[in-house]
Amino acid sequence: MYNIITMGKRTIAVIDLKAFYSYVECLDRGLDPWKVPLVVADKDRGTNTIVLSVSSFLKKQGIPSRCRIKDLPKKFDYIYAVPRMERYLEKSADVINVLYQFVAEEDVHVYSIDEAFVDLTTYLSYYNKTPLQMITAILNQIKEDTGLQATAGIGDNFFLAKIALDIYAKKEKNGVAKVTTEDIENKVWPITPLSKVWGIGSRTEAKLNALGLFCLRDLAVSDINFLKTKFGIIGEQLWRHANGIDEADIHEKYEPSEKSFSLGQVLFRDYVKNETTTVIREMADALASRMRTDNKMTGVVSLYIGYSKNLGGFARRTTLLSPTDDSEVILNVLIELYNRYVKDLPIRRIGIAFGQLSEASHQQLNLFEDDKEQVRRHDLQKTIDMLQSKFGKNAVLRGSSLLKESTIRERNKYIGGHRK
Repeated sequence: MYNIITMGKRTIAVIDLKAFYSYVECLDRGLDPWKVPLVVADKDRGTNTIVLSVSSFLKKQGIPSRCRIKDLPKKFDYIYAVPRMERYLEKSADVINVLYQFVAEEDVHVYSIDEAFVDLTTYLSYYNKTPLQMITAILNQIKEDTGLQATAGIGDNFFLAKIALDIYAKKEKNGVAKVTTEDIENKVWPITPLSKVWGIGSRTEAKLNALGLFCLRDLAVSDINFLKTKFGIIGEQLWRHANGIDEADIHEKYEPSEKSFSLGQVLFRDYVKNETTTVIREMADALASRMRTDNKMTGVVSLYIGYSKNLGGFARRTTLLSPTDDSEVILNVLIELYNRYVKDLPIRRIGIAFGQLSEASHQQLNLFEDDKEQVRRHDLQKTIDMLQSKFGKNAVLRGSSLLKESTIRERNKYIGGHRK
């Protein structure tokens, strides 16, 4: 996420909003999150639906934030809140605006919708506060302005701040913990299991355990070259983190060397071969519109199809004769790929991607098609983009959106797979 650079000791804080989605839902309903069994999940999607968040009351009862509806204990009369991503994004923005009251924008890195890093280094002397005093003031202001509760970790770098948050903050009455380089042997090295540590998943943990590495001290005293041999560049990062070293700079924003646009969806039922083209058409329209909004053209188009019941699938890509942002040209290429490689099997997953992006500085006309028709179609697509931006994505749709296999009208009600 960040470029690695050499930098001096800093004071980094990471702020996490407690039970964020459920807290917002409780606030909007005038409920006390510490007293009600509220669950953020769309019950209409079935009992296999993932719960996004549970209220603080339920967390105290030992119910995890992430489980399926069917796994919730039966002893509570749950209040179900359908996820509203637009509302959560709005509240998240309110919290970031609170941070900007204390520090400059370049000293904030938004890590996720409910978590952000803040570089406090240059502000401690300005405000004449200790790190704990300053972060406490920020958390109090978040509570006052938004009603939300937050916890925080403070450290000499990103990693130590995250250790303070994830491992120790929940044990503190004020919800704030601090871990510095002086605390590495006592607070960092003993941590086990390794999957508790930021950046170590269960699969990596299993591989480390197989090598006899069970806590961060085991990693810290290991041969760095041995770890690099086993895990590549990740091995070096594991060793550095275990020794409290993290030179990531909040001011160095990561810019991918090659951007791309992609869109995917898991269908709610198995689709047959001729139904899927409707969905591909809708996805091509949506992604091309997003690309035009960003003033880009694509030179490479990719299609992924996943069959149901672990029957496999295929991924194919093709290079265009010339870059384009024309939905119809892109759709024709996708349909050609689809017809060429698809098997007569039930389809459950679809993905498309546009790569080799370039600036849309001019419209490239196709010599084999009428010039006026190409200009007319391009103008029409831009007009549709404008209408959808102004009046909503469902304001103008293809007639095929009325077909039973269409998913676009329902998908346009969601952000990130959840209801707005």
